[in-house]
Amino acid sequence: MYSGWMSTTERLIESTRELLWERGYVGTSPKAILERSGAGQGSMYHHFDGKQDLALAAIRRTAEELRATAEGVLGGPGTPYERIEAYLRRERDVLRGCPIGRLTMDPDIVANDDLRAPVDETLDWIRERIAGIVEEGKEQGRFAASLDGEEIAATVIATVQGGYVLARASGSPAAFDAGVRGLLSLLAPQASSSGSRTRTSTGDDHPVRAASGGT
Repeated sequence: MYSGWMSTTERLIESTRELLWERGYVGTSPKAILERSGAGQGSMYHHFDGKQDLALAAIRRTAEELRATAEGVLGGPGTPYERIEAYLRRERDVLRGCPIGRLTMDPDIVANDDLRAPVDETLDWIRERIAGIVEEGKEQGRFAASLDGEEIAATVIATVQGGYVLARASGSPAAFDAGVRGLLSLLAPQASSSGSRTRTSTGDDHPVRAASGGT
């Protein structure tokens, strides 16, 4: 239950975000939302049109936060390789999974155009952002001219999302870390061949640590 300083609307949205991550759309019942938020009976329908309207607000909030977190590293300092490395190695709650990625496996959300839209937009944005960084690296001579930005971006997304699945299946973040190291090892030789100051270490010196992030 959330503290009293948060508004009722905020408590409802935050509770719904958590429940969607933990239980999916079907398991996020109005009763569960009210119990988690500590909101009074009928509060949901006072502030929102219903469960779908509240779920949409929650998904949009999650999408906005994930984009901001991703931009924090992708738009940060460093070479194109270093920024992609920072994105792959950033802190994540690997065993909990990605709050956006997991929604793509929820049939009720996938079947609903409105609920699916923020999910699609977020994944598309990350893919396009990474593709642009790869193209930037090619222009600087840091990546091989033969690399395709869109394909590399798709590989990065697949590595992250697949890493979550493998980590959850094994109960250990080791599988996620191995995928990250493998992808970086494929990118690093091209990044270092131009004589840049790119870090090429793919060891365990930067482990992925548990945090609240996702994609």
